[in-house]
Amino acid sequence: METLQTILIWIANNIFGQVAILIGLITLVGLLLQRKPVEDVVGGALRSALGIVILFIGIDIFAGGLTAFQTIVSSAVGLEAPQSTNTLDGFLGTHGGTVALIITLGFVLHLALVAVFSSARYVYLTGHLMFWISVVITASLVEAFGDLPQYVLVPAGSVLIACYWTLQPLWMRPFMKRVTGRDDFGFGHTTSTLALLTAVVARPFGDPDKHSTEKLKLPRALSFFKDVNVSTALVITVILLVAMAFADSAVITEQAALTDPALNPWIWGVLSGLRFAAGIAILLYGVRMFLAEIVPAFKGISDKLVPGTKPALDIPTVFPFAPTSVMVGFVTSTITFLILLGVFAGAGWFTLVPPMIMLFFGGGAGGVFGNAVAGWRGAVIGGALNGIILAFGQWISWGLLSDTAPELATLADPDWFVISWLLLLFGGLGSVWVPVAVVAAVTVAVLVLLTRREHARARAESSAAPAGEPSNETGRSDATE
Repeated sequence: METLQTILIWIANNIFGQVAILIGLITLVGLLLQRKPVEDVVGGALRSALGIVILFIGIDIFAGGLTAFQTIVSSAVGLEAPQSTNTLDGFLGTHGGTVALIITLGFVLHLALVAVFSSARYVYLTGHLMFWISVVITASLVEAFGDLPQYVLVPAGSVLIACYWTLQPLWMRPFMKRVTGRDDFGFGHTTSTLALLTAVVARPFGDPDKHSTEKLKLPRALSFFKDVNVSTALVITVILLVAMAFADSAVITEQAALTDPALNPWIWGVLSGLRFAAGIAILLYGVRMFLAEIVPAFKGISDKLVPGTKPALDIPTVFPFAPTSVMVGFVTSTITFLILLGVFAGAGWFTLVPPMIMLFFGGGAGGVFGNAVAGWRGAVIGGALNGIILAFGQWISWGLLSDTAPELATLADPDWFVISWLLLLFGGLGSVWVPVAVVAAVTVAVLVLLTRREHARARAESSAAPAGEPSNETGRSDATE
């Protein structure tokens, strides 16, 4: 048993925990199943893995700037992180093995659901979020039901995470089709509740065709804003320089010295804005590179192993479809959060920590999905909603997770809050198997219902097709729209 556990933990850490390896292997298997020539197999697998590496290089470049930005903003408003009885590092030190086992067993259960139910069409492949959702579920179960033994936590957490991975891309499917105009990959990210909320709230406020951010007409003197790289560099640089004007000079000097001790801090601020824009450009290039390989390669898996399936992929995959919306959402999200930070500080409430990475990715997602339903007004609404959710989510969740991993509240995407709150609500029922049973039953019921609708639609299309013409009965139709 100990040997099996060691193997599963190794797989979780070295396959699921390494996105480039995971995507490269998926591409390799898909191309082999299609019996592609060896040069296509090797080239495709390496290009998809390189695309992910390039994507994360871009993330590393601008994430470093966001971290410095977060430090400077915290200094500017005099923030200190709230105290707690435990830390994320401490929790992972005692439950890291459980987290890894939940990822591995949960993925096996997820594949089983996708294989059994034809309506469960997406395989979740966002590797780093597999880890974080496992941490969120484990911490929430411990908070709600006490420090359960591993033989209870692992199966309970695995069922919960498998159900989430299976259903989340399904409820995002209609909105993904609006954003991308295609249906060859799904959305696998923990900002899905934000996207759903944005679609509902923003819909009445604009027209996605008439008011699209990508069609905005600007005065000639401001036409450079149409270049997303230029607008990103300018906006981020201005925001950072304004924050620096109010921050402690020692903090600014310390951050600048991490790049070059001889560099003037204000020059560092300008360069940081430029690096941020460069990081976004690199990220988008990596996205295009790996999408060009993983989507056609996944057809082999879809045809041979799990018929009709498609990959559910990370949030940057939607950014190239509306890059201006990404910046609108990010800026709006950041401004909203900083306003709430001032409100909270003035009222003596919880000390908010600006989560710049979540403000960027969540704000970008809110911008993209808001633009898809209501144009630039929707992008603004989506970004604002992200800032509101992150602020109030921190306030509520820090105390709820204080005995396990309170920092999750400051690292969270909207889905993290929803998952942890729901599990904590079940804590008063006494048994960990109550939420597991409820979530499993709901998941199966939804998949059965969708599968029946799918089969009914396929039969209707088959009977309506003229004699001699092929029907559209492929085993997995579009009935989940």
